[in-house]
Amino acid sequence: MVNKQISSTQNALIKQIILLKEKSRERKKTGLFVIEGLREIELAIKGNYTIETILFYPELISEDKINSIQNASIIEISKEVYQKIAYRETTEGIIAIAKHKTNTIESLSFKTETPLILVAEAPEKPGNIGAILRTADAANVDAVIIANPKTDLYNPNIIRSSVGCLFTNQIATGTTEAIISFLKANNINIYAAILQESVAYHTQDFTKPTAIVVGTEATGLSQEWRNHATQNIIIPMQGAIDSMNVSVAAGILIFEAKRQRNFN
Repeated sequence: MVNKQISSTQNALIKQIILLKEKSRERKKTGLFVIEGLREIELAIKGNYTIETILFYPELISEDKINSIQNASIIEISKEVYQKIAYRETTEGIIAIAKHKTNTIESLSFKTETPLILVAEAPEKPGNIGAILRTADAANVDAVIIANPKTDLYNPNIIRSSVGCLFTNQIATGTTEAIISFLKANNINIYAAILQESVAYHTQDFTKPTAIVVGTEATGLSQEWRNHATQNIIIPMQGAIDSMNVSVAAGILIFEAKRQRNFN
């Protein structure tokens, strides 16, 4: 049921949506973020995110399609307003305002005694983070942890590039030091993708509680991971360069772990 209509781009809510999309500071201050697209919104609901407001442009999506979204304020918007707040025209005419989760390390819980965790240290590009989250979703890992994040998780470019997989993964952020302490306290083996003092990744046993840790292509992992890793691992390279895209490397390592676990 439509609660109200907005036809002006100068409306206070529309201005707030633009701020939420563009400013990390606004997202952190309010605890809110913006989601575009019906699939992404449905995944957020499935991931137990609270949807506060739904805005829809009726020429692209019918009211019937959004009435099933419970406890949200539903607002019909004009074409001008939709074009003002939408990133792309392929989001089916629907945009939502949702609440953050805490995403702390302490909030992580595992349903198995042998969790498989993907840790990425200081990834900078939203596209890489999105690709990592898609890989994690495809492998159904137990958690993704971002160490020393350079951008907040609710950056709209991360949501878009992850095609909603931000909502399908159990995800947390923290400092490298805190994450290492968490992994050690939970007796989770740490396999750090590092060139130095490393062995080929496929020689290791990933069937036990495992955290696979990847760094950026430019700087790799920090010394702390080298100091605390159960084992440094490497993907043998046969070309002229000694690194690959972080999301590609993460995919190779995670799916080797899944192969060893018979894809369970």
